[in-house]
Amino acid sequence: MHPLPDALHRTLAARLGADGWLVDASERLAYGYDNSRRHALPDAVALPRTRDDVVAIVQACRAHRVPIVARGRGTNTTGASVPVDGGVVVSFERMDRIVDIRPGDRCAVVEPGVLNGDLQAALVAHGLFWPPDPTSAAYSTVGGNLACNAGGPRAVKYGASRDNVLALTAVTGAGELVTCGTATTKGATGYDLHRLLVGSEGTLALIVEATLRLTPLPSARRAIRAIYRDVDSAAQAVARLMAQPVTPSMLEFMDAQAVQLARDVGGADLPGDAGALLMIEADGDADTLPHDVEALMRAAAGDGLVSLDDAADDASRERLWAARKALSPALRTLAPGKINEDVVVPVSRIPALVDGVQALAREFALPIVCFGHAGNGNLHVNLLYDPADAAQSARAHAAMTRVFALALSLGGTLSGEHGIGLAKRDFMPQAVTPPTLALMRQLKAVFDPDGLLNPGKLLPPS
Repeated sequence: MHPLPDALHRTLAARLGADGWLVDASERLAYGYDNSRRHALPDAVALPRTRDDVVAIVQACRAHRVPIVARGRGTNTTGASVPVDGGVVVSFERMDRIVDIRPGDRCAVVEPGVLNGDLQAALVAHGLFWPPDPTSAAYSTVGGNLACNAGGPRAVKYGASRDNVLALTAVTGAGELVTCGTATTKGATGYDLHRLLVGSEGTLALIVEATLRLTPLPSARRAIRAIYRDVDSAAQAVARLMAQPVTPSMLEFMDAQAVQLARDVGGADLPGDAGALLMIEADGDADTLPHDVEALMRAAAGDGLVSLDDAADDASRERLWAARKALSPALRTLAPGKINEDVVVPVSRIPALVDGVQALAREFALPIVCFGHAGNGNLHVNLLYDPADAAQSARAHAAMTRVFALALSLGGTLSGEHGIGLAKRDFMPQAVTPPTLALMRQLKAVFDPDGLLNPGKLLPPS
């Protein structure tokens, strides 16, 4: 722990009150981890209630050169919200108001601590939804979704967080309140700063309010389950599905091990001998939906197809998706440790990615389970190992380095929705050119002149 200056303690304790400025070690402990299983103890935790509180926190920390780490609910998997340099964690759990829902403008104004699931529930009565739907939607915050540009299965049709935000109000590392974007679906007034802040992982500014772009709820949905002889056949089908005019609302891929997990642990009604599986969903108007489903089934058919089923009812569709969502925790039944990274490649290169990952699994003698958002070329590569076994641990990390290199060699990138955080920070020089990385560092310096916002994340040490 780095002792915080007494003046900082006095200033923020007076501002936030005893229940809004936590310094006891037992209280701080819960704010030092995220879903990456990494942990570091912050020196204090601030719980603001208003944007003015956030301005005061940043200005006080800046005056004393104390690091600041923004936090939603800690569901990210990259270590992005772990306070590795100590300092103050700013938790937005009390800034959780839905400020306004404007159906006529198809937008909602929310504070960053609103849970994605709570927002969706509030929008149903208006016949609307916010498209980002990460697996953690029930307990992840909108602010956290925006910080790492969260996506989810629906991103194939509706886009990720960055595509569904109209405006942001944020506090920069200089303690200045800025508003970026506009509550309209078109705008050509200067630089696109609100989209820059989305995905910046709290390294440029702390989001205190977001105006979100909403979409009408579709009146009907239909799911299709396509089972293939092998991974290559399924991957080729993905390319066909994405090359025709009807965009699926979800297009999820599972390799053979993922299918087995979804059946044995997730309870899905799936055959045990499937080489690979695609879960395809279409949504839209009840009258036109059958035509869309037919088009998707035609594209799914082809060499290697074993079976093609139209989910008979909503209950069948929900069971299928529930099994898909259970996959990530189910992996813990195969090995005590996993490295889960979400690389992206162009859709046409999915066969090469999956083949390459299978070759790495053989080379390093470790199970690797692949599933994810095939329509975006965004696959979750889950490398399973025993962290207590030093040799396995070394092989696992070496293999994941090769997975990143493979994705980059195929014209892809390091992450589609998890972000960079600590987990992939040191691979950034391989993913972007030196002038691009230099420009990112210059932008960081403009927004955060003293380098206090989430230090050590996203950008590797210069």
